[in-house]
Amino acid sequence: MSQIQRPETVAQQIYQAMPDLPKENNYIRRDTGAIDPNNTLISRFLRYHQDTKKRFTLIRFDWQLTLGDYLGVNEKISEENYPGQATLTVNPMAADIKAINSLNRRQRQQLVTLLVEIYNPAILPQETPNPSPSPSPSPRRPSLSKPGDADLLKF
Repeated sequence: MSQIQRPETVAQQIYQAMPDLPKENNYIRRDTGAIDPNNTLISRFLRYHQDTKKRFTLIRFDWQLTLGDYLGVNEKISEENYPGQATLTVNPMAADIKAINSLNRRQRQQLVTLLVEIYNPAILPQETPNPSPSPSPSPRRPSLSKPGDADLLKF
């Protein structure tokens, strides 16, 4: 089952697993006038996926659709609705698209895999007692046909 996690927390997990990903976290907040180090490329990517596009976090294909938006092969990303456009002094959309486009295929696949694993961790199977098998009758093998059996098919 999906866990509700803040994009900033998930972004930290992604950056720990993929330290070479660009952070793009040098934008200034409008309300404080200070750089917000937690407003990263990946946190905005997550907000775009979840909040703007309302896509599921459990489904690999939905993450691939979001990557497709950034790569320009799926839906066009709207500048007006992009995460950070209202809270940062500069809309980070163009730089974020450029940063995602700079990732190679292996990095994009790794990113999608990590996101699916974080939002949908493998559930360990619970130990279930093995019931003792009840004796079941052995299945009967069909008998071979005998001469004259085909006559039974006639009306």
